[in-house]
Amino acid sequence: MNEDFEVKGPHDELLEGGGEAHGSHASKHGRSLNSRLAVMTALMATLAAMLSYEASVTLGEAIMLKNEAAIKKTEASDQWNFYQAKSSKQNLAELAAKLTSGQDREDSKTEAARYAAEKTEIKLTAEKYEQMSHEANELSEQFLHAHHRWATGTTALQIAISLAAITLLTRRIWLQYASLTCAAVGAALGVLAWLGR
Repeated sequence: MNEDFEVKGPHDELLEGGGEAHGSHASKHGRSLNSRLAVMTALMATLAAMLSYEASVTLGEAIMLKNEAAIKKTEASDQWNFYQAKSSKQNLAELAAKLTSGQDREDSKTEAARYAAEKTEIKLTAEKYEQMSHEANELSEQFLHAHHRWATGTTALQIAISLAAITLLTRRIWLQYASLTCAAVGAALGVLAWLGR
């Protein structure tokens, strides 16, 4: 008769719960680390999702404002072209006033004065559009700066989540601290973006 003997190693005893105080302590420590990492990762993922949302919103605003700035710049350009056309007509009317006499001269002077008045109004409109374009550009830059803060914060939190996963696999506590550091950097960038810095 062949009798089979089962030899149990410390690992088997630990898995079956028959380990000694040391095995029990290691098991509790492992569960504690797992729990901490799970909560930490969930919090980081939530914060990363919020920062990512804000990054998307600010990027959308920046793009819309940049588009608005381009539209206003085009409208200003149209007004300046219109201004140039009125200038040309004014110059021709002034030339006609110099080359003619009588009623034609008076009509040409009246026309030149009308074009000069129209030019003044067109110039004000063109300058208004240029100012609006400039303001939209500046606001777009502010939103773009905030977008970069939100996006960088999101990236730092994603790195923190990756480090937390590696910590779970390797059980290296220093990686947990590295993960927390990255998470703190990500959160700080989010606060700066929220404050508009």
